[in-house]
Amino acid sequence: MGSSAKPEEFLPEISPDTSPQPFLPFIAPSPMVPYINSTIPKLSGLCSLNFTASESLIQTTSHNCWTVFAPLLANVMCCPQLDATLTIILGKASKETGLLALNRTQSTHCLSDLEQILTGKGASSQLRSICSIHSSNLTASSCPVVNVDEFESTVDTAKLLLACEKVDPVKECCEQACQNAILDAATNITLKASEPLTDNSERISDCKNIVHRWLATKLDPSRAKETLRGLANCKINRVCPLVFPHMRHIGGNCSNELSNQTGCCRAMESYVSHLQKQTLITNLQALDCATSLATKLQKLNITRNIFSVCHISLKDFSLQESGCLLPSLPSDAIFDQDSGISFTCDLNDNIPAPWPSSSQSSASTSVRIPALPAAASSQPRLYNEGVKRLVIFVLSMIKPVQSLRKSYVDMTGSSSCVVEVFLKALK
Repeated sequence: MGSSAKPEEFLPEISPDTSPQPFLPFIAPSPMVPYINSTIPKLSGLCSLNFTASESLIQTTSHNCWTVFAPLLANVMCCPQLDATLTIILGKASKETGLLALNRTQSTHCLSDLEQILTGKGASSQLRSICSIHSSNLTASSCPVVNVDEFESTVDTAKLLLACEKVDPVKECCEQACQNAILDAATNITLKASEPLTDNSERISDCKNIVHRWLATKLDPSRAKETLRGLANCKINRVCPLVFPHMRHIGGNCSNELSNQTGCCRAMESYVSHLQKQTLITNLQALDCATSLATKLQKLNITRNIFSVCHISLKDFSLQESGCLLPSLPSDAIFDQDSGISFTCDLNDNIPAPWPSSSQSSASTSVRIPALPAAASSQPRLYNEGVKRLVIFVLSMIKPVQSLRKSYVDMTGSSSCVVEVFLKALK
């Protein structure tokens, strides 16, 4: 997208109480800084969980939640990994205690201890707020079953294991075999409650956490992590995480059948540049975000495909001037002694953002999937316009296109799941 506008001329005004504050790193620390200055955690001594036995998981979590990138990777990498780590640690503990949850006192100490351990390894000290995690997340909350024996006598564990022991992360998002088995198990143990809730969905959600912990006792840690992260990705990729501010500037410049194309594209560029200050997103999230924005613009009586006119591509919806989108199945961040923290980016070339037609609101309408990129160009940098500083980090461009290609081919080949994702976004 070319630019001839003054930097602030078309910048949308955003109410501070409705939009997230963008994460603006002011200067790049040496990649080794958090690790050279690692600290010995001050543990409470009152937590019974064996964190040492899960050292590898905790190390991976600290990389995914590295202090600089945690706010940027929260939605797709950091928080799902933190949740998986807690689930697996609690599952392991149940083998000795026979319980799939901690009491309130234990949960407070254990969450604080884990936070100390992660921070000492370079993770952000703000993980509680970044991931909205509380000590109650380690308890049973409203789920009536925490005892392993009671769980196994209530649930069809053979059916649950059969559905979740080997989860294909692509097919699972379409067919939901494991997710449905987890829902059935959670519903069964919910019925053990003596006191009904006004909103039973809350109790079922709490019981799903108990089911996840039980599964973690039956799978080896690497398989359990893969399963939990895969289930999280199914949910992540169906929702656009961006907040869209008001569109008065776009509506005023792009109406009347694009009588002022230059002004329209300048307004669009300014608007999209603000979206780029929010977070890193996956390629499938970008599809959702593009469709959501297009639908909102259509409600302003903008009928022309201004994405095409103004050359808006999928990469324009993710943070970074270099256009980094994460794969639909994000891999873990990697720490290297020489290069520091790296993570894999996908779709680094110009895939056009889709502009839905009004006919696509019909459930019977097929959706055309955008063309796949032929290649990706390495761009190891993040440039922050607000502070005019270059934040150097490693963007590994290993396997840049395969993840999205696999999603498209496998999904459309099995159950047209991509079409379903698009149609849900269009509703």
